[in-house]
Amino acid sequence: MQEKGLTFKNLANFYMLHKPKHTGQSSLFSTLEDQLDSNHPLYLLAHEIDWLVFEKAFAHHYSSNMGKPAKPIRLMVSLLILKQLRNLSDENIVVTWSENLYFQYFSGEQCFVPKVPCSATELVEFRKRIGTAGVELILKESIRVNGKDGDEDTLSADTTVQEKNITYPTDTKLHKKIIAKCIGIARTEDIELRQSYKFTIKKLQILLRFQHRKNGSSAARKARKKIKTIAGRLVRDVSRKLSAERFSIHRQQLAVYEKVLSQKRSDSNKIYSLHEPGVKCYTKGKEHKKFEFGSKASVLVTQKTGVIVGAISFNDTMHDSKTLPDVIDQYERLTDKKPKEIFVDRGYRGSQQVKDVNIYVPQTKKAITKAQRKKHCRRAAIEPVIGHLKQDYRLSRNFLKGNLGDAINLMLSAAAMNFKRVMNLWLTEATLCWKLILELLFHIYGDFYTSKFKTTF
Repeated sequence: MQEKGLTFKNLANFYMLHKPKHTGQSSLFSTLEDQLDSNHPLYLLAHEIDWLVFEKAFAHHYSSNMGKPAKPIRLMVSLLILKQLRNLSDENIVVTWSENLYFQYFSGEQCFVPKVPCSATELVEFRKRIGTAGVELILKESIRVNGKDGDEDTLSADTTVQEKNITYPTDTKLHKKIIAKCIGIARTEDIELRQSYKFTIKKLQILLRFQHRKNGSSAARKARKKIKTIAGRLVRDVSRKLSAERFSIHRQQLAVYEKVLSQKRSDSNKIYSLHEPGVKCYTKGKEHKKFEFGSKASVLVTQKTGVIVGAISFNDTMHDSKTLPDVIDQYERLTDKKPKEIFVDRGYRGSQQVKDVNIYVPQTKKAITKAQRKKHCRRAAIEPVIGHLKQDYRLSRNFLKGNLGDAINLMLSAAAMNFKRVMNLWLTEATLCWKLILELLFHIYGDFYTSKFKTTF
C-alpha cells in the first residue's frame, strides 16, 4: 500500500506492518512446543512451510511507520489455510483457534492464548489485500511442500462448477426482492412513494401459494405479471424522486434492477441474483442437477501423484478447451516449467495442442499406444479429486463475494487439499514405521517365547 495520496477516506484501511515479537521462552517451565506431540501432522506442517515467503511478499501491503498495528502475516495466512483445511467459516475458525493448541502453534504462537486472534472481518480484509496473486503464492507453497510429487509434467485437466451461495433463481423471486430493495432505498433516503403495495403483494403471494390447485395456474400467472409491474413502478418512482447527488450513489443498483425487469427467457448474460450479478448458469448434463449457478473452475492435477498444480476460476460460459491457455500459464508460474502433455475428457474436443503442449482427447480409433490408453484411464482419477474439493474443502458452495471471491476460494481449496495430502502421507509413514518395529520385535522374540512355552494340544 502506498503512503502517497493519503486521504481521510482510506485512512481507516491503513495498517502498519506488525513488528516481530520476542519468541523466547515466555513460560517458566515449558513452551507450547514442549507440550505438543512432535509427530502431529499440523506440528510437522508448521515446520515444513516457509513462512518467510509470505512475510516478504505481503510486506508491501502495509505501511512501515504509521497506521493501526496489523496482525502478524503468518497468523492471517495460517487462519486462511486452517479455515479451508477444516472446512470452517470465518466466524468458526477464529473461535476454534482460541480452543486448539495445535492451531495456535501452527500460527506461530509460543504459549497458549485464551482469546480469539482477530475478528472474522479482518480475514475478509486480508483476502482483499493480498488478492489473487497472494492466494496463488499459498497454492505455490502447497505444491513445494509436496516435494518431488509436484514435479510431474504429465497432467490431467477437468472443469467443474463452483456454485455460489444464492437461492435457486426465478423471475418472481427477483421481482419481489426488487420491491423490497426499492422500499428500503425509499425509507433510507426519506422518499415518499406513491404506494408501498404492502397489502397488494401479500394477496398476490397467497395466489402464488395455491397455484397448483384447481384453476389456480391462471390466477398465479396474473399474479406474477402484477408483481413484475409493481416492481417496475417502484424502480421508476425511486429514480424520479432521488436527487442528482443521491441518484449517483444508487445508479449501479437501480441499473441492475432495470436489467432484471427487461431481460427475457432467451437473453444471454442474464442476472440471476441481485447481490451476485456476476453469477452464470451452467448445464453440465447432470440428471440430479440440471442447472448450476456460479462460476466455472478449471483444475490441473498430476497424473501419478494427484497433486493439484493449477486452479483457475472463469466467470464466463466458455468451452472447456478455451480454459487451457490460462491454466497452463498458471502452471508455469507455480512450477517454473512447462507441462509435457495433458489428458482431458471429450468436453475438450477441438484442441490438440495449446502453447506447444500436447492435448490428448479420448478417441474411438484403435491406433493408440498402450501407454496413452493407460494415461487416458488414469485421467479419471481427477474426478474424485474434484469430489473431495467440493465436499471437504468448501468448493461445493462459495460464500465469498464477487468474482474475486470465486478465484480466492478455488485456489485456497486446492492449496488445502495439497497440504492435507502431505499430512496424510506423514500419518501413513508413522503407521508403517510402527508396523515394521512390531514385526521386527516379533521376529526377534517370537522364536524365544515359542521354545519356552510349548503348546501340548
